[in-house]
Amino acid sequence: MDKNARIFIAGHRGLIGSAFLRRFQQQGFTNILTRTRAELELTDRTAVNAFFAQHKPEYVVMAAGKVGGIVENQQHPADFMNQNLQVQLNMFEAAHEHGAKRVLFLASSCMYPRECPQPMAENTLLTGHPEPTSLAYALAKLAGLQHCLSYNKQYGTPVFIPVIPNSVYGPNDNFNPATGHVLSALIHRFHEAKANNAPEVTLWGSGSPCREFLYSDDLAEAGELMLKAENPALPVNIGPGVDISIRALAETIARTIDYKGNLVWDTTKPDGAPRKLLDSARIKALGWQPRTSFEDGLRQTYDWYLNNWKRP
Repeated sequence: MDKNARIFIAGHRGLIGSAFLRRFQQQGFTNILTRTRAELELTDRTAVNAFFAQHKPEYVVMAAGKVGGIVENQQHPADFMNQNLQVQLNMFEAAHEHGAKRVLFLASSCMYPRECPQPMAENTLLTGHPEPTSLAYALAKLAGLQHCLSYNKQYGTPVFIPVIPNSVYGPNDNFNPATGHVLSALIHRFHEAKANNAPEVTLWGSGSPCREFLYSDDLAEAGELMLKAENPALPVNIGPGVDISIRALAETIARTIDYKGNLVWDTTKPDGAPRKLLDSARIKALGWQPRTSFEDGLRQTYDWYLNNWKRP
């Protein structure tokens, strides 16, 4: 990748997009294109096509779309389908029409079957039903992944690069408990509980499901590697290879924040998938390894929260 290459980061102010922005800036890329949602509405096909026609980005990072935790997925499944499918269709079409060299599509581990051999290898996709609590989001992402592979197959060029990161966390995450993912939501809830001297915090489920957490800057490094890779096997999982139970996660976050109250588990609420550990052999064979330990990443994320998060 030439340092003057035109790189469009869609969603540059979010968790993943901001990590890619930091990465490319640190690597000395000088022609990074960004747009806020007010400047470019990605669900607007005409606007997206006009942007690509004018700026002709050579590399595209698709870090924009609707994301959220179990509560948000259950309450707004149509929004998850509509917005993600519209963004994907508009951007794929424009990138193809205007000659992008590489398009990095961020898919999701939610796409894997709920009951899946662990760790989950890429060839187990579509061998079973995804977790029902995030089904709409999972199907939208599965459609995007298949769309990428279909473009590559039909036109004989590996332009569209679908990658599957596991649960990403870090600066610019969404810490709102109503709409965020589990790690960021727990940081906010424990911080508020400590500030208010709350004697206990009630958490959803049993705490037994296990999740694999990937620091956003490590994902950005892997993503840059994939943009440069020559004819890689696709799709590609991206995860550190170690998971942790939700109960242990909650206890670790409580210790990090120094919250000393009790944790109460409401087992009438859903757990989600029992385990989601990725087999990341493909990306590691290309030379990638995560640099950030979970403890360091968690501390850096909480420090960012303390200095930057605006309370909802």
